[in-house]
Amino acid sequence: MRLLKTIAAASILFAACNSSSSDTAATDTTAAADATTETSSSDTGWISLFDGSTLNGWHAFGQTGTGKWSADSGAIYLNSASKAEDGDLVSNDSFGNFDLKLDWKISKDGNSGILFYVQDDKAKYEDTYKTGPEMQVLDDERNEDNKTPTHRAGSLYDMIQATPGAVKPAEEWNSVEIVSNNGKLDFYLNGVHVVNTTIFDDNWTKMIANSKFKQWPAFGTFKEGHIALQDHGHDVWFRNIMIKKL
Repeated sequence: MRLLKTIAAASILFAACNSSSSDTAATDTTAAADATTETSSSDTGWISLFDGSTLNGWHAFGQTGTGKWSADSGAIYLNSASKAEDGDLVSNDSFGNFDLKLDWKISKDGNSGILFYVQDDKAKYEDTYKTGPEMQVLDDERNEDNKTPTHRAGSLYDMIQATPGAVKPAEEWNSVEIVSNNGKLDFYLNGVHVVNTTIFDDNWTKMIANSKFKQWPAFGTFKEGHIALQDHGHDVWFRNIMIKKL
């Protein structure tokens, strides 16, 4: 009888140890898989600037809140009819050399923009466009800004006209990419290379001198700054906002 009890106890102990080992191995495997996924994602270098449901990581220029901006149906949305205070939406983080990708959709007759190297100091600079260059967002068909070639969609605003024909109509999504790397600036609109220039050199200084930005000495002089989405008084949407530091 004692022998039988001893054998039964040993069997229970062996089963428990075997189960514990299996659980530990499963946990280790899951942890390893998670670590691999995290490393793989990290290795790409891409950072999401929009989680699809909140405006965490953003604020309205010169404000503590987000003003007329909200997260709506997986996009960052500017509601022009909102009673909230006007203001461009600015990333909390700043960037030097970068590769930025996102999609935008503009309302009919709409106007907006994507600015970079913005200095987040309203008291000193008053507006985002007084420091940061802009990729134009526009309803090219209807908005009167289409009369000026360098004000059309995809252009380096008021400085270099985008290659024509790449933009989609109002209320349709457009995909863009802005790459600024060691003084080389490239704009892509729906897969078309629409702007290619060098910044911070003598020609850059001349372009500024021949633009509306010549009245603001700080414009286009910063090599690091924030991303800004422009509040131009029209409904506009942005989504899939990703950035890579170069």
